[in-house]
Amino acid sequence: MNRKWTKEDVEYLKEKWGNVSISSIAKKLNRSVNAVKLKAKRLGLGPMLENGSYVTLNQVAIALTGRNFSSYYKKSWIENRGMPVHNKKVINNTFKIIYLDEFWKWAEKNRSFLDFSKMEPLALGKEPEWVNEQRKKDYKSNALQRKDQWTPYEDDKLRYLLKQQKYGYAEVADILHRSEGAIQRRCTDLGIRDRPIKADTGGNPWTDDMYRIITKGIKNGDSYSLIANRIGKSEKAVRGKVYNKYLTESADKVRAMIGDGQWGDNAPEPKVKQALYLSHTRGACRKSLTDLVELLKYRTLCMMKEVHK
Repeated sequence: MNRKWTKEDVEYLKEKWGNVSISSIAKKLNRSVNAVKLKAKRLGLGPMLENGSYVTLNQVAIALTGRNFSSYYKKSWIENRGMPVHNKKVINNTFKIIYLDEFWKWAEKNRSFLDFSKMEPLALGKEPEWVNEQRKKDYKSNALQRKDQWTPYEDDKLRYLLKQQKYGYAEVADILHRSEGAIQRRCTDLGIRDRPIKADTGGNPWTDDMYRIITKGIKNGDSYSLIANRIGKSEKAVRGKVYNKYLTESADKVRAMIGDGQWGDNAPEPKVKQALYLSHTRGACRKSLTDLVELLKYRTLCMMKEVHK
């Protein structure tokens, strides 16, 4: 007669699946290997590769997002952010797997991009110490800003707020509990012509202390919304300052560039096209291009005179 699975048995199976071998789980639960496999299948835990040092890519996707691995994650995680993936052959099947030690190193480098609030503690086994702190930060960030689908009520409220022409991006974002980027994208999606008014920043100039707070926040993996709240600026303004200095809004990339340094350290030199759009380089770049055009005109004129001699 089959022994009934207790709640504690199921919780143990979920916790250990993908982290220790099936035989070890079976021994701990005093069950057969086949019984453990069958229960895991019914629970939808995904394939297990008989080794606690790695898990399937699909298991990672489910742990991080609650969804199966897709082409979006392939592009975003593997191609764009270099997730270290390997092929593992088990009998006649080949799985894409990731070694857990490599995964955690990759996750730490990309912790500003990932949302650990969606990841259950110990979903992939033992976690590095920094993960729990990052999970708390992500919970706090998500409490400030919603990331679920927009409702018709929210769309109507967005239209109403914009039509008043008295709210900036930060104020609209605060009222709707959405990020400023989400407000901007939704305006575009809905074809709304009205836009938030330009913020008056005259009473809150940028200071060296603000840049120190931004740098510390990026190093610690804080979200832009949390950093913006600390310095009394809009998230959009903080992102803009970061982009102007480091030519990217990716906090993970900026963290790698700053290293142990301070604000501005290891900032890349903008290319001509970028320099034309950056406020602090636009004037000098235009002047340099104008001088170059005049020099080329002069040289061309000199060459034509030589030809006609």
